[in-house]
Amino acid sequence: METVAPNTVVWLAFAVAFVFGAIGQKTHFCTMGAVSDIVNMGDWSRMRMWLLAIGVAILGAGFLHASGQIDLGKTIYRTPTFAWLSYLLGGACFGIGMVLASGCGGKTLIRIGSGNLKSVVVFIVLGLVAYMTMRGIFGIFRVNVLEKAAITLPGGQDIPALLTAAGIEAKTAFWLAVLGIGGGLTAFCLLKRDFWTLDNLLGGLGVGLTVVAAWYVSGHIGYLAEHPETLEEAFIATNSGRMESLSFVAPQAYTLELLMLWSDASRTITFAIATALGVIAGSFAWSVLTRSFRWEGFASVEDTASHLIGAALMGFGGVVAMGCTVGQGISGFSTLALGSLLTFGAIVAAAAATLKFQYWRLMRAD
Repeated sequence: METVAPNTVVWLAFAVAFVFGAIGQKTHFCTMGAVSDIVNMGDWSRMRMWLLAIGVAILGAGFLHASGQIDLGKTIYRTPTFAWLSYLLGGACFGIGMVLASGCGGKTLIRIGSGNLKSVVVFIVLGLVAYMTMRGIFGIFRVNVLEKAAITLPGGQDIPALLTAAGIEAKTAFWLAVLGIGGGLTAFCLLKRDFWTLDNLLGGLGVGLTVVAAWYVSGHIGYLAEHPETLEEAFIATNSGRMESLSFVAPQAYTLELLMLWSDASRTITFAIATALGVIAGSFAWSVLTRSFRWEGFASVEDTASHLIGAALMGFGGVVAMGCTVGQGISGFSTLALGSLLTFGAIVAAAAATLKFQYWRLMRAD
């Protein structure tokens, strides 16, 4: 049986993430900024950009799934276990953290590419805490406490499965969810005429399509129905052993792990690591091309402390919630998993509350 070379999947993942990084740098795509714009100015432009990316990702992933090119049931998001406490707490921690650290995991990588030294520090701390939450001291609490608070949904936690359980025919339920949610979000964004700027459209459509492309690379090109060595189903070059798309918390931990254990021949560049590096490279390329590359450091001790705490909260929260604003907020959302929707809501609510608290502190100080 002919197999796909891991390097092929890795390079394609890098290319998709490179485009994501360039788009993010060019359009100022920022999920924390989207919430901040609403809270501080009542401006929905960047939130519509994020929502458009989600809508496009849902429609694209739905098409790939319906046409048999990928199987969304083989992702980490559509598991029967609905870990509600993990989604809520992890999402809340991540939402608070991204405000304190001036951006989410994806924005951290984009800023590294444009010369932000603060984001290098955030990357290191986020990656270390994420690794500690996956396999270290915080992992014990995650598994023994947080993951115990869960509900098992035998048919799966995705909305189409829940609609089917409610008595709707499976195919009808699928398209009802995909077109209703994905199409609805897309229409909500595009029907607003003043949203139609190059950056808004490029950010929303471009980011959404990169998530779809990543699903295709991992779930179709990298899929093996029967691995020649194990004789089991496999997804080439993924850390989870399942189909993956863009997500930027665990990949930062895996990148640090690779750098620390580089002499270990068993350690290789995976799909996740390639996406993290690709975002940095794409952002760097656009910054150099447009001469917008600028070195930036911490402004004060308080600024440093804020970013350190924020990075730690994002590393912990991103692993607990199984994703970040891109991992759960777009990639997970595109699978229509209920846990992704809950995490998305927790991130936005916590970020909004943190921004309002910061504004209150500022007003009180004045």
